[in-house]
Amino acid sequence: MEFTLETALQKVQKAEDAWNTKDPERVSLAYTVNTEWRNRHEFVNGREEVVAFLKRKWERELDYRLKKELWAFTGNRIAVRFEYEWHDAQGQWFRSYGNENWEFDESGLMQRRFACINDLAIAASDRKLF
Repeated sequence: MEFTLETALQKVQKAEDAWNTKDPERVSLAYTVNTEWRNRHEFVNGREEVVAFLKRKWERELDYRLKKELWAFTGNRIAVRFEYEWHDAQGQWFRSYGNENWEFDESGLMQRRFACINDLAIAASDRKLF
């Protein structure tokens, strides 16, 4: 799979839309059966682990809202920057920033995802994403 500007932008938007559903099963379908992830300090392998990871994530990261932006693309790879906001069970809001590197197989499914993420505690009044 070779990306053009148009197809890379579409892929990023589809990923943003899917993750904002907070539906682990739906999100997992964008990844190969044997996908490999690094998310912060955690390594995830395969769709089943992706689903389990996302269930844990969205049980902890409440009222999650994500925005992704295309950073660069070449061949079958895309780099994005992102930010998302969420709060914990105690009501503390956070804005999480980061970058992801994606690699796709020939059918357009993501086979590798590497994410670096930093969290910043924010006041509810400082939220930008609704």
